[in-house]
Amino acid sequence: MSPATAAFRAARDLLLRHRTDYPSALREFAWPQLPAFNWALDHFDDLARGNHATALWIVDEQGSELKRSFEELRIASDRTANWLRSLGVARGDRLLVMLPNRVELWETMLAAIKLGAVLAPATQILSAADLQDRIERGAMRAVIADAASIAKFDGIADGQLKIVVGGVADGWTGYADAAQAPSDYAPDGPTRGSDPCVLYFTSGTTSKPKMVLHTQTSYPVGHLSTLYWLGLQPGDVHLNISSPGWAKHAWSCFFAPWQVGATVFIYNQGRFDAARTLATITRCGVTSLCAPPTAWRSLILEDLKAHPVRLRELTSAGEPLNPEVIEQVQRAWGLTVREGFGQTESTAMLGNPPGQPLRPGSMGRPLPGYAIDLLDLDGKPAKEGEISVRLAPRPTAIMAGYAGDEAKTAKALGGSHYGTADVASIDADGYYWYVGRSDDVFKSSDYRISPFELESALLEHPAVAEVAVFESPDPKRLCVPKACVILAPGHAANADTAKAILLFARERLAPYQKVRVLEFCELPKTVSGKVKRNELRATEAERRAAGSRGEQEYLEADFPELLESPRRA
Repeated sequence: MSPATAAFRAARDLLLRHRTDYPSALREFAWPQLPAFNWALDHFDDLARGNHATALWIVDEQGSELKRSFEELRIASDRTANWLRSLGVARGDRLLVMLPNRVELWETMLAAIKLGAVLAPATQILSAADLQDRIERGAMRAVIADAASIAKFDGIADGQLKIVVGGVADGWTGYADAAQAPSDYAPDGPTRGSDPCVLYFTSGTTSKPKMVLHTQTSYPVGHLSTLYWLGLQPGDVHLNISSPGWAKHAWSCFFAPWQVGATVFIYNQGRFDAARTLATITRCGVTSLCAPPTAWRSLILEDLKAHPVRLRELTSAGEPLNPEVIEQVQRAWGLTVREGFGQTESTAMLGNPPGQPLRPGSMGRPLPGYAIDLLDLDGKPAKEGEISVRLAPRPTAIMAGYAGDEAKTAKALGGSHYGTADVASIDADGYYWYVGRSDDVFKSSDYRISPFELESALLEHPAVAEVAVFESPDPKRLCVPKACVILAPGHAANADTAKAILLFARERLAPYQKVRVLEFCELPKTVSGKVKRNELRATEAERRAAGSRGEQEYLEADFPELLESPRRA
């Protein structure tokens, strides 16, 4: 075992020893100092050599299954690394990888790290224009895509090496040739910990996607904090519901499980089906489940008690999870969904690790390796403010910067803190509570409104499947809260439903928080599923300026009896 491997494993093992002892983990953990480190060579290969335990288990909705052991993936990724090198891929070259959940994705990720190439994962729902932007701004050396996706690259990747997985095509090199490459890979030199490793494009909810660059340590080593939050142990079978191409997929379908030798479990389905997902989790003995709030909200519509799951750990990330969802899962399974918070620019930085007292709806507390402050607009510590990571000392897990944008990098990392642009409050016990994105929080009649707090109240109504709250211009109050609602099955989009929801919210919120406008509508979203609130605001401003309203839009003033009814204490 190399000194770098030993240092990495020592940090990991400390977290495993203190898996349920949060104070000790927080106090004793320190990021390992690794001037030279290659996670795939120094850790994964060392773990995988001669290890026939299942590393990857892929199941699809038709019932077919594929399993690969750690040893099999070590050998396959060695072949892929040798093959890519024979095609001219070298250290530092950027590879745009747009593959679904198939074994070649994991082989390619491991091979790229071994080579010192830079992975640029891309989701399959990107348009040709999105891909062209990534290829041009990201200066991609090669693109790797499956046969079903290559048409999107017509005319936009003519200067790149093009590799097709699962088929053949003119102008594309077939990935199948990698199986003929030598099975022993030897690096052409040491990998520095500061060398680039992963390049992610943000979701771009309000502007052009930023290019987030991570190093050979910031993501591979940085996800020790994610491992601690997830609570994974050797031998676990971990399902993370996330699409390839997004950072969370690398978090929980690659780095965190393989830090400890857990099985990465994948359930491929064309469209998320909660009933089939639960049946598969039960049949395959999944022990750890991480899902985004949208998936959890679908799962609780099923009879959870009817599924004798073997789950031990439940987690959620991506967006805040509403307390009502957590309570329903707890009642059904006796397990608590533990929330975590991080960004593409980081790993998990806040969370509720196993064995800790929980506050339903709380983001948790700082995870080992992170020191967090809440800062007000003047950069002063506050009880409510922007979630900000101390940079002295700088956590290993924070990005290297925004590629191609020195100004944004300097703004983000040039001061005492890295600011997340997410606002939270902190209670007397050190638990953090999400308020909203700094540009989503708004004022109404001089009161500060957190959309998340209002959305959480509305989601408790059985008719509400999904909701987004934002500001609607108002001549008297400057603006008032408006809710765009997607209804649960079996509920009609009419005045009676609108009135019931508005009254329900009125009884659960303070007077200044009253939702005064409600509309039944679809929600515009980014390719990662986040609501484009800027589009909702723009549409709303146009309507109010024109004095118009939507076909299924209802105002509080439409219901005089609602205005007259006293609010329940």
